[in-house]
Amino acid sequence: MTVDDPFQLDKALIRASFDRAAPHYDRVAVLQREVGRRLLERLELIRLEPQRILDAGCGTGTITAGLLRRYRKAQVVALDLALAMLPRARHHAPWLHRPALVCGDAEALPLADGSCDMVFSNLTFQWCADLDRLFGEIRRVLRPGGLLMFSTLGPDTLTELRQSWAAADGYNHVNAFIDMHDVGDALLRAGLCDPVMDAERLTLTYHQVNDLMRDLKVLGAHNVSQGRPHGLTGRGRLRAMSRAYERFRDKDGKLPASYEVVYGHAWGPALSHTRADGAAAFPVSRLRRRP
Repeated sequence: MTVDDPFQLDKALIRASFDRAAPHYDRVAVLQREVGRRLLERLELIRLEPQRILDAGCGTGTITAGLLRRYRKAQVVALDLALAMLPRARHHAPWLHRPALVCGDAEALPLADGSCDMVFSNLTFQWCADLDRLFGEIRRVLRPGGLLMFSTLGPDTLTELRQSWAAADGYNHVNAFIDMHDVGDALLRAGLCDPVMDAERLTLTYHQVNDLMRDLKVLGAHNVSQGRPHGLTGRGRLRAMSRAYERFRDKDGKLPASYEVVYGHAWGPALSHTRADGAAAFPVSRLRRRP
């Protein structure tokens, strides 16, 4: 993306938005908890006993707590761009196993090279503007053979809202999300090994479109792109968007809000398995069979 791209993310606005959202975030973070739970379940398929785990974009720490319970002997570093999220991450942690709290940017990790056995991230990478920089940082902090496990959002996310705003005015009111295949390509460019990507579609339903808009605002997940409309959106355009959204109402009388959830994992290059051409092999012994 260039600085002239209207979908370029405004990092300062992202930080401020999630700082404001922190006190009420858990009240509406239904999707975030469910995707985080599914991402944690995927760790059951992987044989790894990490000593240090980075939870990049920990938010209020509900999923961090799951990592702490699963890996009781590991040090977990809970990192978030929004400082106001970190006290809540401490609150959710098991009282005998607290995470180390770090306020920082996943695109400029304040961690030493090769200091983490695992980088875990639930629904955070969609807020990162530069995937090459992001994955380069993750490769840097991963120890040889370390694991990256993450979820993010794909371009079909909030497609109903995007289409409805398009019918109302010429501004982008919904953040842009990167295609799964482009994420996989960025993993390879960063030198991370054997990336595996898949996606699923999850849908939340609402009685009115205003309920969806309110939840997005409470989450801090509203539009933070440079091409967003500045100032208040007029009532006429809001009504036009709401009318356009009505065509999506289902047979049960509910309005859907679709999310394309992208899951991925990759490995840091194992030094002993790196070939002369720069490629790295990954031992299948790390994978567990499903019971």
